Amino acid sequence: MITRSLTHWGLYDFHVENGVLKDVSPVPEDPDPSPIGKNLIKGNYAHRVLQPSVRKGFLEGNKSSFRGDDEFVSITWDEAFDLVAAELKRVKNVYGNDAIYAGSYGWASAGRFHHALSQLHRFLSCLGGYTESINTYSFAAAEVILPHVIGRYEGLLKAPTSWPEIVDHCELMVCFGGMPLRNSQITNGGMGKHVQRDYMHRAKSAGVNFVNISPIRSDNAIGLGSDWIPIRPGTDVALMLGLAFELYTNNLHNKAFLERYCSGFDEFERYLTGLSDHQPKTPEWASTITGIPSHKITTLAHHMAKSKTMISMAWSLSRHQHGEQPYWMGITLAAMLGQIGLPGTGIGLGYGVENKVGKNIAGKYLGHFPRPPNPVDSRIPVARLTEMLERPGQTYRYDNAEHLYPDIRLIYWAGGNPFHHHQDLNRLKAAWQRPETVICHELVWNSTALHADIVLPSASFLERNDIGGAPNEDILVAMKQALPPLAGSLTDYEIFSQLAERLGDPDTFTEGKSEDEWLRSIYQATAAANPDMPDFETFWADGIHEFRTPAPHNLFSQFRKDPDKHKLATADGRIMISNRAMGHPVWLEPGEWLGGNGAHPFHLISHQPESRLHSQLYHGETSQSEKISGLAPISLNPIDAAASRFATGDKVRVFNERGAFYAAIQLDDNIMTSILSIATGAWWDPDEDGVCRNGNPNAVTQDIGTSALAQGPSALTCMVSIEKVTSA
Repeated sequence: MITRSLTHWGLYDFHVENGVLKDVSPVPEDPDPSPIGKNLIKGNYAHRVLQPSVRKGFLEGNKSSFRGDDEFVSITWDEAFDLVAAELKRVKNVYGNDAIYAGSYGWASAGRFHHALSQLHRFLSCLGGYTESINTYSFAAAEVILPHVIGRYEGLLKAPTSWPEIVDHCELMVCFGGMPLRNSQITNGGMGKHVQRDYMHRAKSAGVNFVNISPIRSDNAIGLGSDWIPIRPGTDVALMLGLAFELYTNNLHNKAFLERYCSGFDEFERYLTGLSDHQPKTPEWASTITGIPSHKITTLAHHMAKSKTMISMAWSLSRHQHGEQPYWMGITLAAMLGQIGLPGTGIGLGYGVENKVGKNIAGKYLGHFPRPPNPVDSRIPVARLTEMLERPGQTYRYDNAEHLYPDIRLIYWAGGNPFHHHQDLNRLKAAWQRPETVICHELVWNSTALHADIVLPSASFLERNDIGGAPNEDILVAMKQALPPLAGSLTDYEIFSQLAERLGDPDTFTEGKSEDEWLRSIYQATAAANPDMPDFETFWADGIHEFRTPAPHNLFSQFRKDPDKHKLATADGRIMISNRAMGHPVWLEPGEWLGGNGAHPFHLISHQPESRLHSQLYHGETSQSEKISGLAPISLNPIDAAASRFATGDKVRVFNERGAFYAAIQLDDNIMTSILSIATGAWWDPDEDGVCRNGNPNAVTQDIGTSALAQGPSALTCMVSIEKVTSA
């Protein structure tokens, strides 16, 4: 039997024999399918949670037992439902609903109904509320700074000027942070066709020249012939300031655009020229910070000024300390060029980061499992999880206001893996001991499940029906159940329905609807907002609906035509280069970087893996195939390797004051010297010395906010040392 279904990494055919998944093959229509789908052959079964389980110390009331170091005991579903319901009722009655934290940050499934975060948040809203998180680990700094500078950020981050516009009109694409193809394998909600590689090469064939500004040459696709400008990590703002100074002093900036479409350039001008701080931001000044020769900065500035230029900025730039500044400065640089709103030029954030970014698709409304408003006004920036647990009742700054951390007594997690994606995992583990109860729904015994008190086994997306699709993609898919639920697994909807019944209010959560009735309701809401869709029975029988492709999209074109009629959603309706409350973009030296005087010689870059989506399906065959001698590969320049007498395959320990992990050397002359690069997503598995066996870089990354403005993650501001080991 073959069942076609949607995933975050593409559309696949699932080959099933006697209720067992035997093979996964991409659909023929996908021109550049991702190998990640193959992970499901083993990944759907490996390390599955088979029965409801409770940590032994929690079950016995042993207060001294430690989450993450304890064994688990299997219980029945009835016992599990009673135990979870009792804990929710106790914490709610004793401490209040804001003592319940539902982070559940993660991609979960591509389904519109069986989406773990939506299920959990609806359930807890019906229960009276909870503390939730806001913003993302991907680009939190951008989410907070962009509304102040350029208004609504969704277009810039998810639907910037489309690739066909770039192909037809752009001459120069300057990629700050590169544009790695590995990231474009995925789209949150799924996609039918991978198009990024084709668009990039079409642009190259049309005469677009690419500049890759990154510590890693391969951060731009092979075949683009990109001009690689190696840069010290975290110094992009200094480079942009050097470029801006060259434009300004040679009268190459667009004064008319700055006057009509922007505000606050005069204040920034004083900083740029050094009038306000006695330091002109010359190319020579920028060179000492970035490591880029000043003549290259000068040449690039003139090339950008004389070309139809698109500035592309990777999401990763926001994950440095002071991560708000690169986006603010990138917008300022684009404004000085004066090409924002013109065909194929201006600025875009995240080209190549997801398959949908720049794809010529009209955003649309898709039905979803509805979530009532959260009755509790309690939330934290997503990356402040550890600090929230460490500092209950204390104040912190966020988005120009003061807030209080709640006193969390119960954590409920469904979907996502904080012990993969959060920074400084040893610090998180210590803080994770403070709540009285930790509950999670999980498919597998990953590090989050192992650090819970109660683990409820969830069915995978192949073991249930759903509807899949992303608003910025071109298909809607009937995700038909391909496999029976494994062992004792239930869907999140079944679990929450049973809990709602035990808590005395089942109908508020379910509205009396079955899974099938919810799928029909979600489809009907989608059809009501999108013309020319068939009825549900036809859609379910056909298995897929394709939406119409719109004309090429040019972001900010209406604003460019009439900035008074089409104002931006900023304080004055224009691009705000300076802001009274926040000043203007500036270069701020990070606490850890290659220009500092710290104890560690290497800057560690942790990036999205090529072989999986974050930590999902970690034990799948594609994911495991990248290992060297059973260890995660870490890239090192041959010059550094020769100096330290490292060779390909050497087992090493990467460490700093925060922690350590093991990896295997992979020599790569596409990476700058003094840089180490490793993929994220390894399941955190510390040995008796606290060293992660699997090579999770968040064992060593620092858990600090980007700034008091966004409080985003600063995972990429990280210095480490490295040493050879004989065993790991």
